[in-house]
Amino acid sequence: MSMEKTLYQIFKTFFKVGTLLLGGGYVILPLLQSELVDKKQWLEDEDLCEYYALGQSIPGIIAANVSIFVGYRLKGIRGAIAAITGVTLPAFIAIIILARIMIEIVNLKFVQSLFWGIGIGVLILIFLAVKEIWNKSVVDKFTCWIFFLTFILSTCFKVPPAVLIILAIFIGIWLQFTRRIELGDKEK
Repeated sequence: MSMEKTLYQIFKTFFKVGTLLLGGGYVILPLLQSELVDKKQWLEDEDLCEYYALGQSIPGIIAANVSIFVGYRLKGIRGAIAAITGVTLPAFIAIIILARIMIEIVNLKFVQSLFWGIGIGVLILIFLAVKEIWNKSVVDKFTCWIFFLTFILSTCFKVPPAVLIILAIFIGIWLQFTRRIELGDKEK
């Protein structure tokens, strides 16, 4: 015997599924099968599997996509809205609660000290990475000149990094081209 398919029932069912939806969209299939096929008998197994396959094949969150398809099948556009709202609302509420808790935790003196220490560690790691890259990249006067040119262009003139990278590529190509010409002249 099939349960009544009201918008409230659709919302409530998908809200319940949304609260249990830990682990991503792959978990939704057994949850929906239990709720929609076994308990409420709103869908057949084959239909649910088709909606799940469709939900995987289009961009977006699998659970949201499947919810929209099932809700639309049950009650049209309003059913789709009820289903997507139901499945996403628990995560939205959890994020709000966790954000509030995180604000309180971040303001603790101990956590502030912890972040300060982590910040120092990150600075050291960045310094070591820059040092390593410097040793491998700035190997002669020309590469040192390129470094200082790009540094000045980025800091003083606010040239976007993408432009500097493209400029450096062309300078590198030009350098290789001129070196090959010089080597060709020496071999003759």
